[in-house]
Amino acid sequence: MKIALGLSYDGTSFCGWQSQSSGQAVQDALELAIAAIAQHDIRVHAAGRTDTGVHALNQVVHFETNTHRPMTAWVRGVNAHLPKTVRVLWAHHVDDAFHARFSAFSRSYQYLVYNAPVASALMADKAGWFHLPLDEALMAKAASYLVGEHDFSAFRASSCQAKSPVREIQIAHVRQVGCYFIFNFSANAFLHHQVRNMIGALVYVGKGANPPEYIQDLLQQKDRTLSPPTFSPNGLYLTGVGYDEKWGLPEHQSNLQVLV
Repeated sequence: MKIALGLSYDGTSFCGWQSQSSGQAVQDALELAIAAIAQHDIRVHAAGRTDTGVHALNQVVHFETNTHRPMTAWVRGVNAHLPKTVRVLWAHHVDDAFHARFSAFSRSYQYLVYNAPVASALMADKAGWFHLPLDEALMAKAASYLVGEHDFSAFRASSCQAKSPVREIQIAHVRQVGCYFIFNFSANAFLHHQVRNMIGALVYVGKGANPPEYIQDLLQQKDRTLSPPTFSPNGLYLTGVGYDEKWGLPEHQSNLQVLV
């Protein structure tokens, strides 16, 4: 039997999603919690592997078990064994052909930037920070050049193991809410550090260091060494994963508006 779960977590105190020998990854905490309910060892598979300090509002995972429990046990029961910074949002029985990663056709991320002369004490682990004024219109124009299918080598981490740097971005836009900027991205998949690297470039445009067409130049040059530094992980949130309706997964809308 295969079960899919929706998951939210604060990534601040974890060493990312993927299991670590230290046992300090989100995956480690979740597997132990599910095992307590299933009464056997569990291996979970996620739609996306978030890095250290990165958060999730709606991660999707699946696991296999022969233990029959009501769906509420996979939510409330598992949550009772999880740290308070990790919550199961929903549970759903899925077909054996379903895979949290390979059945997904899109991933959505949001990045939150606190834009003020002094960093926020309350949002230190929940938002990136930039001290100089940022121009929303310039960054919105720059973000539009990211939409479509491109070679994103200029925004790819040196440690990225993806076979191809080509990805298709469907959504890339930014809006200002008070002293915060919320960046939205949706794509078929993302390269390692791609979103954080794109934020770094967009902020350079927003502060007036480069025109919006700078993003076009970076895409054409395909050289990571010519791009600005990678932005911090703490403002990045996995907000959603897209699946075909045939899997029958619950709809769960997530966004950062509630934080700001």
